[in-house]
Amino acid sequence: MLVSSGKHVTLQRETTIIIMRIGQIDLGERPVFLAPMEDVTDIGFRLLCKRFGASMVYTEFVSAEALVRDVKTTVRKLQISDVERPVGIQIYGRDLDAMVEAARIVEQAGPDVIDLNFGCPVKKVAGKGAGAGMLQNIPKMLEITREVVKAVRLPVTVKTRLGWNSEQLVITTLAEQLQDCGIKALTIHGRTRSQMYTGEADWTLIGEVKRNPRITIPIIGNGDITSAEDAQRAFDEYGVDGIMVGRATFGRPWIFKEIRDYLDHGISDPALDFNAKLNTLEELLRINVERIDEQRGIIHTRRHLAATPIYKGIPNFRQTRIAMLRAEHMDELLSILEETRRMLNKD
Repeated sequence: MLVSSGKHVTLQRETTIIIMRIGQIDLGERPVFLAPMEDVTDIGFRLLCKRFGASMVYTEFVSAEALVRDVKTTVRKLQISDVERPVGIQIYGRDLDAMVEAARIVEQAGPDVIDLNFGCPVKKVAGKGAGAGMLQNIPKMLEITREVVKAVRLPVTVKTRLGWNSEQLVITTLAEQLQDCGIKALTIHGRTRSQMYTGEADWTLIGEVKRNPRITIPIIGNGDITSAEDAQRAFDEYGVDGIMVGRATFGRPWIFKEIRDYLDHGISDPALDFNAKLNTLEELLRINVERIDEQRGIIHTRRHLAATPIYKGIPNFRQTRIAMLRAEHMDELLSILEETRRMLNKD
């Protein structure tokens, strides 16, 4: 039995499961989403995350005004592949007409979901009234949401935060208002805009939204999911329908497999060793170089090489890390990565 709200369902064999849908998109039990992130969730990285078990992936967030102006670098972000479905495209902006027109343009690109970004806290977005800046103008946020829902046929979802700051925690009321606008799911990051990415995410209000009997759309929790145990806790303690993983994916697309194995079987795959993880990072490098060019492909991969946890705890690794992040040619970088493989396999 399938339930659109993600409510509990008891089957004849007395097994309780939670199945989530966004519109007609079946996302299965306890889905795990890849968060949309600028300069991170390009198509190459999304495909890897999908391979490792991400239930749904999102593009980098897209400026509505740049899309309407047909800025080529922005339009390229709309490139999606059938292999990564279900996939969402997220747009942000503060102008009603631009957001509606951008949503229509995005619909033509053929994603499964259009997501509205009301959560990005960075100054160049929120400081201009877009992203989390919309938390200071709730009526406008709701107007944009209503009009986008009316303008497209695809399911529209929203991602936002608890509020602008600790004195303006509006999410419990805002969730109902957004649902009334016609959205099909809501993702809540457990921080305020003022927190940016500091401190700990507070999931208590996320749980409160989920427990509200008036909320019938799926609630997706986001913030500080860095391990399989975190994921399990989010489902068990807060009752969310899905979880979204962001910064913990940097240099670690296999986190989706770690989470999925733990949620489904209570174990981790022992085959996912250092060599398998390094092979994945080398594959990401090759994908980026082929997709863009050698110089920019390497730069695009450095974020992942700098953040990957696979080198954590290796003694005297600092100079190797510096060399890895300074390499300017693919052959040079691959040679350094292979040397790290020999170092660890030797140990």
